[in-house]
Amino acid sequence: MAPLVDEPMADTRDMLMAHSALRREFRLLPDLVRSVAPGDSRRTRVVGAHAELMCRILRTHHKGEDRVLWPKLVERAGVDAEFIMPMMEQQHAVDVRYTEVVGLLAQWRSTGQGGEDLAHALERLLTALLRHLTLKEKEVLPLAAQYITAAEWRLVSQLGMRNTPRNDMPLIFGMAMYEGDPEVVKSVLATFPLPVQMIVPVVARRRYASYARQVHGTTWPPRVGA
Repeated sequence: MAPLVDEPMADTRDMLMAHSALRREFRLLPDLVRSVAPGDSRRTRVVGAHAELMCRILRTHHKGEDRVLWPKLVERAGVDAEFIMPMMEQQHAVDVRYTEVVGLLAQWRSTGQGGEDLAHALERLLTALLRHLTLKEKEVLPLAAQYITAAEWRLVSQLGMRNTPRNDMPLIFGMAMYEGDPEVVKSVLATFPLPVQMIVPVVARRRYASYARQVHGTTWPPRVGA
């Protein structure tokens, strides 16, 4: 099927920005868990809450794709969408590792025990996640730019964030902005009212800087998203 031409198509660069945040935070998590001294309940709470937030972000990241992206690509892209089944298999592998992490995380947060097991599980999740994100960037995003409209692409994000607490939104956006292309940030904000465009970047940067200082011990955690 030919690409749609009668309306604006998806600008998929915002997905790269989200992927950078996922790569960075999940790469740093195993060592964060290992750095918590036995019996340090305060630090366990901080790192545990961060791990729980990242797992929640990862889970919501897939919701809009399942509801909109995959069905639309299968419908419109024809033989070009042959990668969909391998992608779904990879997503299943991520989900399996995710479930493993969530179970161990609950135990660690409540007892402080099993930190090394959790760190290993996070490393296994990271391996599956990196493979999945790389394939998505190589195979999915170019086709989405051809076959998914800008309005549909916004819906993918909206569905993914629908159950995200409003108070978490500035932090999550600041997390993505940290390694984001300023032009992409500007493009994303352009879909919001002018007051939001002006306020959100300032608030989001401050929220993530404060959060990173608490979690990572610095306002400038290593930029490992590339």
